[in-house]
Amino acid sequence: MSHPTGVPAPAIAVLGSTNMDLVAYVPVAPRRGETVSGREFRTVPGGKGTNQAIAAARSGGRVTMIGAVGDDDFGPRLRAALADSGVDTAGLRTVPGPSGTAHIVVDDEGGNSIVVVPGANGTVTGLAPGDEARVAAAEALLLQLELPMAGVLAGARTARAHGVRTVLTPAPARELPDELLGLTDLLVPNEHEAAALTGHRDPHRAAAALLERVPEVVVTLGEAGSLFLARGAEPVRVPATRVRAVDTTAAGDTFVGALAVARGEGRPMAAALAWASAAAGLSVTRPGASSSMPGRKEIDVAAG
Repeated sequence: MSHPTGVPAPAIAVLGSTNMDLVAYVPVAPRRGETVSGREFRTVPGGKGTNQAIAAARSGGRVTMIGAVGDDDFGPRLRAALADSGVDTAGLRTVPGPSGTAHIVVDDEGGNSIVVVPGANGTVTGLAPGDEARVAAAEALLLQLELPMAGVLAGARTARAHGVRTVLTPAPARELPDELLGLTDLLVPNEHEAAALTGHRDPHRAAAALLERVPEVVVTLGEAGSLFLARGAEPVRVPATRVRAVDTTAAGDTFVGALAVARGEGRPMAAALAWASAAAGLSVTRPGASSSMPGRKEIDVAAG
């Protein structure tokens, strides 16, 4: 597979979570002890791993997914959603018990609150037979924190052993082992995760602090765009695409998946960030996680 530009499609492996998102749309999110009426309910394939895999595949990457689903009704639906977007699911194992679920409330301003129940994702404490070869065949490995830390570390160690670039989204926010940061090539926190990791609310200060632990950092800033810092280089600030947000679920994952493809194609970081920002901007104008992610032609048009 190659793009109209003639650049080969970059090979990307994703080690991460696969959840069924159970999404309720409400005018205003309920407070504790309060019941509100919702106007719509949807089940949408999601999970940070699946979201990044689908985003990368729709952006033009050649993507393989490593993770687990349960043997419940959701498992085959989750596997099919990945396959339908062109993701190789040979590394997505099926284990006894329920698949992961995310219980999401989306309000009329596009904000969300989420409860994640790991299910099958909790069994991914290491790589399965064949997974090392899947990682080794990739140019980049995308990682997040909805799997057990032992599984994330196993993937990062394997990537480093084979010279594969690692891109870590530190979400949900938690303290990160020094070993994992030492194995990370590009860290992509949002501004809240960057503050949680460093204690600095200012994104520039947070990114500078993170550069002491990883060689490259992109801090996503929501409506304010994104900020890139690398050791020995000038900071790069890219504005967000201006849109009216309907549902911000998975905007960050869309950004990371598109960014991995753009970088895999050899685009300069400023151009890659702008293209990924256009992809994320499109995703927030539509409801759902994976269902909201744009295709390559749409991103090209939006990015101008």
